[in-house]
Amino acid sequence: MADISTYPGLRHLRGAPTVHIRHVSKGKLIHEGTGLSFWFRPRNAVLSEVPVDDRELPMLFHARTQDYQDITVQLTVTYRCTSPETATTRIDFSIDPDNGTWRQDPLSQIANTLTESTQQHALKVLATMDLEPAMRSGVERVKEAVTANLTADHIGMEIIDVRVVAIRPDADMEKALQTTIREKVQQEADKATYERRAMAVERERSISENELQNQIELAKREELLVVQRGANALKKAEDHARASRIADDAKADGIRKLAEAEAAGEKARLDAYKEIPQETLYALAAKELAGNLPEIGSITLTPDLIQPILNRLAR
Repeated sequence: MADISTYPGLRHLRGAPTVHIRHVSKGKLIHEGTGLSFWFRPRNAVLSEVPVDDRELPMLFHARTQDYQDITVQLTVTYRCTSPETATTRIDFSIDPDNGTWRQDPLSQIANTLTESTQQHALKVLATMDLEPAMRSGVERVKEAVTANLTADHIGMEIIDVRVVAIRPDADMEKALQTTIREKVQQEADKATYERRAMAVERERSISENELQNQIELAKREELLVVQRGANALKKAEDHARASRIADDAKADGIRKLAEAEAAGEKARLDAYKEIPQETLYALAAKELAGNLPEIGSITLTPDLIQPILNRLAR
């Protein structure tokens, strides 16, 4: 709001950097611009004050989807005045020359115009969508539609930005959707749990199969080891038997040769005894016998014993 000072018959206006002032007197434009400061006569001055800063307009309205579900749309439109001359000719921005207040409510008129136009574009988009798609992608589609179609050039305004804050169903439907989504999430969680358990069971089965396979392989190797040990023991026994047989054969051959040598010696000795006279043989036998007799401490000779011997020696 402009700052107006009152003096007798005169007024002084001091504007602001974000306010565009138009001063018309007797149908002629006297002053126009932002940040102005000037004197004027209140009786013939027509003053208009147009804010040229960025302004935000929040909106909250209801809409209906294609499947006849009520939803609430919350968005914000940012705008600013780019043509104050056009704005003053389409909307009443005039101010009281005594206190500097607006005679009407121009900002409410701008808000109503922009709100109705925004609702029209948003409702047109949402009417072609069911509730669930509207919940998923409605925010982006409404923003695109409003940004592309919303204009305010006819009132000297420019749309700076459109922000769709939320699109929500009524409380009961939102609770039902939350329950449904919660159930789906729980089902997905249960499915993941079952899959994880199934995977764990499969891994345990695989581990058990691997252990069983390892045991089978170990048993096969043990069987091969036993067979190999048996073969080694059999070979060792055969080698030992062969060596024993060879030793026995050698021993028997030695014994046989020794016996043959002894027999040959005995034969040679007997052959030698054939050429010796019988008396000499008796003498040798007596000598041999005497050598093998036990020790005799004393002996008694009678004529009966000596006579035959002497007769034999005499012969």
